[in-house]
Amino acid sequence: MKATQNNDTLVLHTGNEIDGQFGALSIPIYQVSTFLQDAQGNTKGYEYSRAGNPTRNALEKAFAAIEHGARASAFGSGLAAIAAVFMLHDSGDHVVVSNVVYGGTYRLLTQVLNRMGIAATFVDTTDLGAIEAAIKPNTKAVFVETPTNPLMEVADLRAIAALCKKKNLKMIVDNTFMSPYWQNPLLLGADIVVHSATKYLGGHSDVVAGLVVTATEELGEQVHFMQKAMGGILGPQDCWLLMRGIKTLSVRMEKHEQNARALAEWLCTLPEIKKVYYPGLQSHPQHEIAKKQARGFGGMISFELADAALADSFLNRLQIITLAISLGGVESLICCPAKTTHASIPVEVLNRLGISDRLVRFSVGIENVEDLKEDILQALQAE
Repeated sequence: MKATQNNDTLVLHTGNEIDGQFGALSIPIYQVSTFLQDAQGNTKGYEYSRAGNPTRNALEKAFAAIEHGARASAFGSGLAAIAAVFMLHDSGDHVVVSNVVYGGTYRLLTQVLNRMGIAATFVDTTDLGAIEAAIKPNTKAVFVETPTNPLMEVADLRAIAALCKKKNLKMIVDNTFMSPYWQNPLLLGADIVVHSATKYLGGHSDVVAGLVVTATEELGEQVHFMQKAMGGILGPQDCWLLMRGIKTLSVRMEKHEQNARALAEWLCTLPEIKKVYYPGLQSHPQHEIAKKQARGFGGMISFELADAALADSFLNRLQIITLAISLGGVESLICCPAKTTHASIPVEVLNRLGISDRLVRFSVGIENVEDLKEDILQALQAE
């Protein structure tokens, strides 16, 4: 097809070419472990599905184009994708990481990779000076989550990319919250982008997956080697589900954000809500940065309840919004990060960062926004 920069077209027409044999509009699911060889070493392009599978390769091709990268690799989960990227480093290497980060990423770095000699320093990545101060002679990369989970802090990706280039460091960005529909870190100077594809890319709470896309073929080949060597691949059935989800990414993300903007502004007016975290609010400290580097603000909101004692009862009283620990599905999901997604982070660290029991993370779905407001009100005000 003709090249395009429009993501709503890319998600439909890249990597999802019509099947050449029968004309199928959907890439077939190649549910197969191994492939016929005409002679020893003479294959038709595939030999074993851990090394490569036609369904997975179709997904990877599509996603590389959507994120404007050179190559993509699909993994069995977002954490498997992040682990493969960190495993590009050697024992003795050091990485700088956002201090507000998904609990699973924190656990991976502090309880697994540290045992292999890969050290991490957690800093406020909205502060360029703090990043530079944390760089050591053995630092190899800066890992940025933006907006951060769950405080919705926004890092200046262009500025961090310039610093990484100056210091000869890789820049890795977790783009899960924004999705490639709203934000493309590779176009802002990043080297590697990771996603928990379980979230907005799948969009229907029916698949667990991770994706990595790189700015260069060389880096992409290194990630593919880790994929093949460690074996954390995404199966063909899940690849097909993910491709199906990505086809509707643009319409879903527009509705997610439309609802989130309206709800964020409305939540600010409620006396039961102490503080609202959403980059689309003009009061957000990095609102202008978000406007410059992304095309939208996404569908994730966090807010603090004025009364800490209300947190559990509020969550339990919700009737439309689902109490669950994932995000990015078409249905609205809500949780208390301190007790769920970030429970692996020490309490003293959570307290220092401001992730308390009264903080709620809200993945805004595509329901009628007035119904969501009514559900929140009845849960807040029920006696």
